[in-house]
Amino acid sequence: MEGQKSYVSIDKHSHGFSVGALMHKFSRWYELHHERELLAGMSDEALKDIGISRADVEKETVRPFWDDPMHK
Repeated sequence: MEGQKSYVSIDKHSHGFSVGALMHKFSRWYELHHERELLAGMSDEALKDIGISRADVEKETVRPFWDDPMHK
């Protein structure tokens, strides 16, 4: 009909997640990957300063990028 507007309802939660939540998850995974790369590149002296051993770094850097210890 002329002059009548129709609206389409899009349920962004239809699959149990939103686009924003998915983007947050991807961003967090990238952040974890980047932090683990930085940690692996630190010198033994720097690791000692923050109280982390090279063995701790090795354990952390072999974790998959989606393995988030903070569950964020």
